[in-house]
Amino acid sequence: MTAKLLLLPGDGIGPEVTVQVRRVIDWLAANRDLSFDLDEDLVGGISLEKTGEPITDAAMDKAMAADAVLFGAVGGPQWDKNAFDKKPERGLLRLRKDMELFANLRPALCFPALTDASSLKPELVSGLDIMIVRELTGGVYFGEPRGIEKLAGGGRKAVDTQLYTTDEVRRIARVAFELAGKRKGHVHSAEKSNVMHTGVLWREEVTHIHDTEFKDMKLTHILADNCAMQLVRNPKQFDVIVTDNLFGDILSDEAAMLTGSLGMLPSASLGAKDPVSGKARALYEPIHGSAPDIAGRNLANPIAAILSFAMCLRYSLNHEAEAALLESAVAAVLDQGLRTGDIMQPGKTQVGTTGMGDAILKVLDAAAR
Repeated sequence: MTAKLLLLPGDGIGPEVTVQVRRVIDWLAANRDLSFDLDEDLVGGISLEKTGEPITDAAMDKAMAADAVLFGAVGGPQWDKNAFDKKPERGLLRLRKDMELFANLRPALCFPALTDASSLKPELVSGLDIMIVRELTGGVYFGEPRGIEKLAGGGRKAVDTQLYTTDEVRRIARVAFELAGKRKGHVHSAEKSNVMHTGVLWREEVTHIHDTEFKDMKLTHILADNCAMQLVRNPKQFDVIVTDNLFGDILSDEAAMLTGSLGMLPSASLGAKDPVSGKARALYEPIHGSAPDIAGRNLANPIAAILSFAMCLRYSLNHEAEAALLESAVAAVLDQGLRTGDIMQPGKTQVGTTGMGDAILKVLDAAAR
């Protein structure tokens, strides 16, 4: 069965890391008897420059028809002064909203070879394996009213609305509990119920899903600010963390740095499963951003993008063996002491973007013999 994939490399280092993903896809097609139908289009700043839109309707049509979208990165300082609806990031937000990608999965996994690369003590991060489940299509990033307006007496007022409904909270809670059922069975639900009405609703609805559908799981409620502190104090107490759009954005980046570098971590954004086919729309992206300061210099770490494709193999294409193979190849390369600049350590060998891709493909070749 041919998998239909849309590549959206985007801006900054996005195209560079996407090239390495494409090399892995080509290797799998040649060596594992898998079939891929690849297409590519524009998103972000490059799309603004060429089409006037952060993503075109035509590119959106391709995304809606694909089995999965592989996303690079968007943004750069040259577009900082653009009007709000003409910023590169609006392309990604439209993808999330139009594809109804409500569940963002962000694993924070510390590879054994990178234990010393973390800013925390090795004993705190050794064996770290956290999954953060972030609600992606609701909350303050999409709530209305929103905007900036002038005040009658001078000055301006800015408004962003934090908004959640019962259905939005319950569906993301189910995703978290289902994932926990395949892991250690423990969900922490993070919100601010002490000061926010949405936090109260969040806590009540997550509790309802736990009590009615997942009683065998362990549920712990935690305030989001305490969760941030605990991630630094004792991160291995967590298994699955479920939280809203804003807190998830912040907490997942914090968790990422526990592992040594944003350049190491993938993510998956999933929609609801079709009741007939069982398929769900999906977008996979590294969480490191466009990093314009190193773009075009063969310095970017492609591992997060490659691991995002491993998540695609697992969650969208049902190729668990190939996902595990790719993840083990990454671990093997790190065990060999090869590092890009963001994870460089004393006594290790620094390689560039292409060099890291070469090394991963070499391990895959050895595994195929």
